[in-house]
Amino acid sequence: MKKSYLLITILLATTALVGFKSFSTVKGNTPGGEKGEKVIIINQDNFDKIIKKGIVVVDFWATWCHPCLRQAPIVGELSTEMKKVTFGKVNVDKNRAISGKFGIRSIPTLIIFKDGVEQERIIGLHDKVTLKQIISKYTK
Repeated sequence: MKKSYLLITILLATTALVGFKSFSTVKGNTPGGEKGEKVIIINQDNFDKIIKKGIVVVDFWATWCHPCLRQAPIVGELSTEMKKVTFGKVNVDKNRAISGKFGIRSIPTLIIFKDGVEQERIIGLHDKVTLKQIISKYTK
């Protein structure tokens, strides 16, 4: 009887891991994952330079965050459609200093910068139409 429970537990754990692995490798879950995307990978070395000029939308995300993985292809699509806006992604696990500087507590968080100054913060998963409407306010 104990062997059966052990076997069932192992099977369930394996299934869960395989399911998570396949979900976390969904196309578009990393910056620049889709063909034609113009999403810049942002890190400590290039952050200030990238947000310095123009309208920049920075997506704070992590590989283990399911809503982030769903947000990624939406941000990618917007990067190809909104030519006046620069889109970038900050992996919060690899860039803790940037995340701390901006007080990122929930992900996904998108911050809209205009000439280096934060204009608006969008927390949580949002659809393409909503994000486009919010971002468009700053391109006029």
